[in-house]
Amino acid sequence: MSKKRLQQLVESLSRSAKHFNRDEVECLIRLFDTLMSASHSRFAAVGFDRNVFRDTLHRAFGMTDDVLMDRVFRTFDRDNDNFISVMEWVEGLSVFLRGTLEERIKYCFEVYDLNGDGYISREEMFQMLKNSLLKQPSEEDPDEGIKDLVDIALKKMDHDHDGKLSFADFEEAVKNENLLLEAFGPCLPDVKSRMAFERRTFQEKRKP
Repeated sequence: MSKKRLQQLVESLSRSAKHFNRDEVECLIRLFDTLMSASHSRFAAVGFDRNVFRDTLHRAFGMTDDVLMDRVFRTFDRDNDNFISVMEWVEGLSVFLRGTLEERIKYCFEVYDLNGDGYISREEMFQMLKNSLLKQPSEEDPDEGIKDLVDIALKKMDHDHDGKLSFADFEEAVKNENLLLEAFGPCLPDVKSRMAFERRTFQEKRKP
C-alpha cells in the first residue's frame, strides 16, 4: 500500500472508527495488509475471506464455535460480499474491541439473529446454545437441558411475552443485567485476549 493511500485511509477511518486514535488505526491497517498477504487470494484487492477471518478470531481470541465465528464474520461484512474490506475490518474491530454497551448490544443481537428477521427465536437460541455448550456425557437427553435453558432465557428476557426476543427485549434485559450480553454464546473477546491483541498490534507504534 502506498504511503499516500495509507494516510488517506487513516484519515477517513479515524473519523468512522471512533474508538481508535490515528496511530491505532494505522496499526490495524498494517495488520490487515499482513493478513491479506497471507491469504493468497485472487480477490486480494477486495479483502480477505471467511477462512482468514476465522483463523484470526481463533488465533487472536481463542474462538472455536463455527456458528458464532460465521455470525461474527457476517456482522463485520457489512456489504455482504463475503470479504472483509479494510474499512469493515477497522470499523468492526472498533465495536468488537472497544464498543460502548449500546454498540455491543446491537452487535450481539445481530450475531444471535441467525436469519436476520429482527428477532432471536426459540429455535435460534436452541441452535446457538447447543453449539456453544460443552457436550456433557450423561444419561439424560442433552437437548432437554438446552430447552430448559431456552425457557429460562425467555422467562428472563422476553418482556412482551411473545415467545421470541425483539431488539427492545434484548436491550432492556442486558441493561438490567449486563451478564446477559453474551447469553447465547461468546461472540466478543474476553478481557485477557483483547488486551493481548491490542498490546501486540499497537506496541509497534510505541517503540522509540
